[in-house]
Amino acid sequence: MNPTEFLRSLFQAAVDAAQPGLCLPAHLPLPPKGRLIVIGAGKASAAMARAVEDHWRGPLEGLVLTRYGYGVFCRHIEIVEAAHPVPDAAGAKAAARILETVSGLTADDLVLCLISGGGSALLAAPLPGITLEDKQALNRALLASGASISEMNCVRRHLSASKGGRLAAAAYPARVLTLLISDVPGDHPADIASGPTVADGTTCTDALNILKRYAIPVPANLRQILESGAGESIKPGDARLTHSAARIIASPQMALEAAAEAARKAGYAAHILSDAIEGEAREVGKVLAGIAQQVARRSQPFAPPCVLLSGGETTVTVRGTGRGGRNVEFLLALGLALNGEHGIHALAADTDGVDGMEDIAGALLSPDTLDRARRLGLKPRDALDANDGHGFFSALGDSLVTGPTLTNVNDFRAILIAP
Repeated sequence: MNPTEFLRSLFQAAVDAAQPGLCLPAHLPLPPKGRLIVIGAGKASAAMARAVEDHWRGPLEGLVLTRYGYGVFCRHIEIVEAAHPVPDAAGAKAAARILETVSGLTADDLVLCLISGGGSALLAAPLPGITLEDKQALNRALLASGASISEMNCVRRHLSASKGGRLAAAAYPARVLTLLISDVPGDHPADIASGPTVADGTTCTDALNILKRYAIPVPANLRQILESGAGESIKPGDARLTHSAARIIASPQMALEAAAEAARKAGYAAHILSDAIEGEAREVGKVLAGIAQQVARRSQPFAPPCVLLSGGETTVTVRGTGRGGRNVEFLLALGLALNGEHGIHALAADTDGVDGMEDIAGALLSPDTLDRARRLGLKPRDALDANDGHGFFSALGDSLVTGPTLTNVNDFRAILIAP
C-alpha cells in the first residue's frame, strides 16, 4: 500500500467508527408510556434518525434537521435539509417547527434528541428582536474571526431560542434523552451544536466579552439583548432540565483509536498525540512539523516508521480572499515547515466531508508537494497568506473529496513518517 492509500485508509477507518448505524443502537432507551418524539440537528442527524428507525420496535414520529446533501430516507421521521455553516430560512423554519413539536408534551412522553456537529448553525431560531439576517451576519463574522468553537457557541447560545438548554426546557415535563456525536475538543455537551438540551454555565457577559475580544461589530438590537440579560440561557439546576439526560455515543477519540488500530494492522506504530488540539491552523502546522522532524531525524519521542494521529478543531483568522479551509491551511503550513522532508506524508481532513465552506474534506501532502506546485507556477507562501489552501491543493489534484460522510467527529490529521 502506498503512502496515499495508507493515509486514506486511516481516514476511512476513523469515519467508519463514527457511523450512527454502528454506534447508536446500543444507546436506545426503553419505550416510554406515552409517545416517542424524535428530533435532532446536525450533519449526522439524518443518519442517526435512520439508525433509530432501523432498531426501534414501536411507534415513533419526529422531525430532524440536517445539512443540504446529508439527508437519508426515513419512513416515519421527517428529514429537513438546510444551510451550513451560515444559516438560511429553511433552517430557521425547521428550528421553529422543532420547538413546536416538543411543546405540550406530558411526563409520560419521551423526546429522543439526536445532536451532532453542525447543529448550531442549522438550528437557526433567533430570539425575539433578532432577524435571520442578523444571525447570518454574526455567523460570518465569527467564522472569520479566529474564535474557537467554544467561544463561537457561547455567543450563539445567548442569541438563540433553541440553544443553551432552551429546547429541553420547551419539552418539559417530558423526559429528554440526547444522543450526541461529538465534534468539539473536550466533548463538552454544551458546545456540541451549542447545547440545545443541556445546561449552560456561561453568561451574556461572557458572550459580550468574546465579541469584544475579536472586534466583532455588534448591532444595537443584539447588544441590547446581551447587555439586558434577555438572552440568558438555561442554567445548571433549572427544574425544567430535571428529566433531561445526555450521552456521547461517538467522539474524536473513538475515531482516532480506530485509525490507530488500522495503522497497526498495516504494520505501523501509531501514536495519538491528542484528540483536542486547538489554535490557529497554520501555527499547529508548524508545531506538528517540528515534532515530525524530530521523529524522522532523531527517533524522538518515537522511532520511525510510525504515524502521528491527532484531532480537535483549529481555527483560521481570515485575512486573505482565498477559498479557505482550516485543514488545508494546516496542511499547507505543515508542508512549508517541512520543506520537502524525505519520507514524511500527511493527510488532514474534516470527518464530515466539508472543510470550511467547500464540499472538500481536506487534502494530502507528500515530500514532493512544494516542488510540484512550483513547477506549476504556484506559490505556496502566497497561497497561505491568502487563506487559499483549497485553491492550492485543488490545483495539484491533491484534494480529498468524500461527499457527505453522514457523521462528524471533527478534524482528523495523520502524519506518516517512513524511513
